[in-house]
Amino acid sequence: MLQIAFIRENQEKVIQALAKRNLDAKAMVEEVVALDEKRRATQVELDNILAESNKLSKDIGELMKSGEKAKAEILKEKTTSLKEKSKELNEVLNTVSDQMIHELYKLPNMPADVVPVGKSADDNETVFEEGTIPVLHEGALPHWELAKKYDIIDFELGTKISGAGFPVYKGKGARLQRALISYFLDKNTDAGYKEYQVPHLINEASGYGTGQLPDKEGQMYHVGIDDLYLIPTAEVPVTNMFRDVILQENELPVMCTGYTPCFRREAGSYGAHVRGLNRLHQFDKVEIVRIEHPEKSYEALEGMVEHVKVLLQELKLPYRILRLCGGDMGFTSALTYDFEVFSTAQDRWLEISSVSNFETYQANRLKLRFRDKDGKNHLAHTLNGSSLALPRVLAGILENYQTPEGIVIPEVLRPYTGFDIIN
Repeated sequence: MLQIAFIRENQEKVIQALAKRNLDAKAMVEEVVALDEKRRATQVELDNILAESNKLSKDIGELMKSGEKAKAEILKEKTTSLKEKSKELNEVLNTVSDQMIHELYKLPNMPADVVPVGKSADDNETVFEEGTIPVLHEGALPHWELAKKYDIIDFELGTKISGAGFPVYKGKGARLQRALISYFLDKNTDAGYKEYQVPHLINEASGYGTGQLPDKEGQMYHVGIDDLYLIPTAEVPVTNMFRDVILQENELPVMCTGYTPCFRREAGSYGAHVRGLNRLHQFDKVEIVRIEHPEKSYEALEGMVEHVKVLLQELKLPYRILRLCGGDMGFTSALTYDFEVFSTAQDRWLEISSVSNFETYQANRLKLRFRDKDGKNHLAHTLNGSSLALPRVLAGILENYQTPEGIVIPEVLRPYTGFDIIN
């Protein structure tokens, strides 16, 4: 979340920045500042009462030593009254602090200066494009028909077991899926990311820590009896490993990668563009997470973008990179680049990765800090990216690599699959 001290000192700047998200935040910012003023005034009053109470306690001790018990009893009555008052002020302070935090949670992150103004995906900026869109043979099929033709993904069987959006990968389809996971993890670890296997369920504190709560609870699967949530991405458990942690400055950057299944309700998603692998309730993804010094986080973001580019170059898939506009950015992001692969059979671009810098927004929620050489604590910057989300990468491979003889496996994946064609 945004830092209250920054908001208090830069109200107009915050309001103008959030306007990039098409959000009129004036009333929200004023409410947060008013609650902060009340909190600070209450804290001052409470501190004064506690100081007076401490002084009276010393005075009582001196009076008792000198035998002036009558005067001591009068002061004791006064300290009792002060204790009641301090109790009341503590309750007010806790209530106001909770209200302020609740209001802060409603404010999204401030977009970086380079974020373009816009209302929807139509206003995103294409900043890079690479690769040749293949010309497919006559009778080329979309991936959901290829999956059925070669019996590698069974959408109907998944519907029988769980419901729509839970496919079953079979035979060479399952092996190709596993090959992609291993390939992505190997590339990430070779680039210096430390691999983790993390839980697939998180508690409420973890959801609040990375910003899924209270913004996206409607998109998350909730296990009510245990009050746990199925993870929407590995970003959540991986980043929460560092909740309430103070790192040493020389420990930065922290670079993590992990593979997990991801679970999203995708409420309200329907239509032709969600067919097959285009949008699922359960899917696999390999994630990269970085914890960075604030002065180096944007350099790190560019490095993450270059890293994902290498994956797509080696897979030889046509792709483009978009800088998201204010109206299309995630709630917690300061700057996001989306990668999209071109699906030749569907004649459309498919998002396969988002790489984002959250600056201090998540770290402030997580209380994730680093200690500099002078012993001072500072909020770190957090970043994350998909490298990569598998369903649409797989869809792109199936569609762009199809031939009349079968689906050719990208050369870089053949050591992982053990076969070079699906036929």
